[in-house]
Amino acid sequence: QVQLVESGGGLVQPGGSLRLSCAAASGFTLDYYDIGWFRQAPGKERGEISCISNSGDRTYYTDSVNGRFTISRDKDRKTVDLQMSSLKSEDTATYYCNTVPMCNAIQLRRILRSDSWGRGTQVTVSW
Repeated sequence: QVQLVESGGGLVQPGGSLRLSCAAASGFTLDYYDIGWFRQAPGKERGEISCISNSGDRTYYTDSVNGRFTISRDKDRKTVDLQMSSLKSEDTATYYCNTVPMCNAIQLRRILRSDSWGRGTQVTVSW
């Protein structure tokens, strides 16, 4: 199974922006996979956010981030990025990426049952 590494997290003020990246560990490639982003806030269960197809022509967003977050594939850097804007305190969480069988709401929720996750990257939205 492809191993993924998340990066780009940090501390940002409300209303600010942050860009997260999901890359494959050495020896793996993201090219053939639909990729999803997920997050887990303190004291809460992990939840789905967004996904993108392996070709990049299909995306999905949950209502909570639609219009504020943008998922994309960077072919040169071989990453799947999550551009987050208009950040709110409730966006504070550890963010994870994972492969998904197909980019849609149902498959995203299925992956939540997986026990194979990376270390994630912490995003804190606060003054």
